[in-house]
Amino acid sequence: MSVIVVAPDSFKGSASAAEVAAALAEGWASERPGDRVVLAPMADGGEGTLDAFEAAVPGAVRHPVRVVGPDDAEVDASWLMLPDGTAVVELAETSGLGRMPRLAPFAAHTVGFGQAIADALQSGAGSLLLAIGGSASTDGGAGALTALGARFVDAAGRDIPRGNRGLASLARADLSGLAALPVGGARILSDVTSPLLGPLGAAAVFGPQKGAGEGDVPVLEAGLRRLAETLRAAGAATDPDEPGAGAAGGTGFGLLVWGARMAPGAAAVGEALGLPSTIAAADAVVTGEGRFDTQSASGKVPTYVAGLARDAGARVLLAAGSIQAPTAGFADAVALADLAGSSAAAIADPVRWARAAGAALARRFRP
Repeated sequence: MSVIVVAPDSFKGSASAAEVAAALAEGWASERPGDRVVLAPMADGGEGTLDAFEAAVPGAVRHPVRVVGPDDAEVDASWLMLPDGTAVVELAETSGLGRMPRLAPFAAHTVGFGQAIADALQSGAGSLLLAIGGSASTDGGAGALTALGARFVDAAGRDIPRGNRGLASLARADLSGLAALPVGGARILSDVTSPLLGPLGAAAVFGPQKGAGEGDVPVLEAGLRRLAETLRAAGAATDPDEPGAGAAGGTGFGLLVWGARMAPGAAAVGEALGLPSTIAAADAVVTGEGRFDTQSASGKVPTYVAGLARDAGARVLLAAGSIQAPTAGFADAVALADLAGSSAAAIADPVRWARAAGAALARRFRP
């Protein structure tokens, strides 16, 4: 009997990490029923982080909260309180791309994320884990800071409009009313190391994913630059070039200004879930994500899990929706798109094809 740990990320937009893990495990068991398969669905600070913690931490409690979504419509969201008093708040849950009926690069904002953080603080959270992947906006975290008590005003002293569009008229920031960090501090979970500004920054790299056209990117960039300059004038010492400041449309920068600290998303989630000790007893580990590409080496779940597996002397296997980069370091790899005949077919029924991927990996596995 072999011990197999199944630790994938979500297949964004099609299946949660828990669904993918269960399907891979079912496929594996259909070929190797004598193995012991351990489910360990993962996340890297993006969509599915709450689900990963809820599945792995006994006693975790969901707290519903109604917030303003990224398009100003009210949304019913939630955050998670862990037994040790740590609150996990996920930006994708409140202010993510999935909350937008259509993309709006200048209007989308992070107010709801800040409202959820404030609700966690009011509920007595002793520390915060802030998962910031999947943002719909490029507001530099101004919306979240506003919900936490900051004020951003124009030359006439009026509150600026929400979203990046409001940053063009920003004249002054008042941080005196900003909520205090919890006693245990706040960690920002992200796999993004981009600075706030420049060719590798929030607007240039991620703006197009949020609906920005070629001519929109310089405007978004100018708004973020104005925000950084105004916050510096207000006494904020955060460097916009700090790695991770550009994460989530600059929300990383806003949270750093608040006093939160960056933490590699997959590693922080894995440590909190006890994944290193789980993998230590494994003979093989199956990991994966929706698209395995050149960005996967930048701290995403498969690369992190593969490192743990190699440290433990276990073989690591990859199952991804599509594979668009070399898979060196993995003992075996399979793409759902190849099994299904196309990416569209795999996306249409990811659970079926994840099950098939688990079976394919198991058939080829030799203890």
